[in-house]
Amino acid sequence: MVEREREEHAAREWPACPVETTLALIGDKWKPLILRDLLTGTKRFGELQRSVGRVSQKVLTSQLRAMEADGLVHREVYAEVPPRVEYSLTPLGRSLEPVIDALKMWGEDFKAGLEA
Repeated sequence: MVEREREEHAAREWPACPVETTLALIGDKWKPLILRDLLTGTKRFGELQRSVGRVSQKVLTSQLRAMEADGLVHREVYAEVPPRVEYSLTPLGRSLEPVIDALKMWGEDFKAGLEA
C-alpha cells in the first residue's frame, strides 16, 4: 500500500469489532465475487463483468474504485488506443484468500446438507 493510502486508512474510523471491519471492506454484494475472480489472476474490466455475473457496468466500476481506494485492488492503465485497463489484487487483497476459501467451503457444505 502506498504511503498516502496507509495514512487514509489510519485516519479512517474503523469499527471496534474485527468482523465488522472486514465486512466494511468486503461486505458489499459484489466485492467477494470480484475478489474470487481476481484470485485467479489479472483481469480486464469486461472479463470481470462476465465472470462476476449480472452486475451493471456502473456498479462494477463503483465496487472496483472502492476496493482500489481501500488498497485491495490495483488498477493498471495502459496508454494504448483503445485504452487497456487491467485489475489485479494487491498483497492486502490477496491476503483475503483464506476468507474467500472459507466462504466457498461453507457454501459447498451448506449445499451438500440440502441435498442429503
